[in-house]
Amino acid sequence: MLGDSLDKAVQGAFTRAIPKSAPAQMRYLVKQLKGTKAVAELLGISQRTVERYVKYQIKRPRADLATRIDREVRQRWQPQVRARAKQAAATTGGIVIDTRARLGFTAAPGSTDDARLRLITQALPPEYAARLFDAQDTGADEQQLRAIAAEGLQEIYFRDRGRRAAGLEVEFTDIDYIDFEL
Repeated sequence: MLGDSLDKAVQGAFTRAIPKSAPAQMRYLVKQLKGTKAVAELLGISQRTVERYVKYQIKRPRADLATRIDREVRQRWQPQVRARAKQAAATTGGIVIDTRARLGFTAAPGSTDDARLRLITQALPPEYAARLFDAQDTGADEQQLRAIAAEGLQEIYFRDRGRRAAGLEVEFTDIDYIDFEL
């Protein structure tokens, strides 16, 4: 959930639209991977099938193949634009997190700090954006990304950069939705 939201935020920086049709996407993959054999191995289909997509002999893939093709194209689309957007967020701009999840401190029931479903939109400083993108690039799982986001919300939203609630740990569970924006 968090990894997909980070990818979606970076895709907002793209300067050109991603190819829509399966043949156009397949031609892009063939160009990127420098051959039909590599694309066939990547997607788990035959080399001849890839060639037929490139020549417009097949135009509509089955649903599972269409999903794999789209995912591979999105991962490779405009790598320099993607890198610049991540770099800008990690050095100067930061990242905005918009979430509805169960957040709060461990506290007495009924207190304002008790964990409850909260709607939060909060700008996080560049160091948290850098940590999120670095963790994602190194293959961190959802739990690790969630821990970094929770730490950012804990420090900026709940503790107000150390001005209050010192020493309390934020719980970040039951995520209804989460979106990031650069």
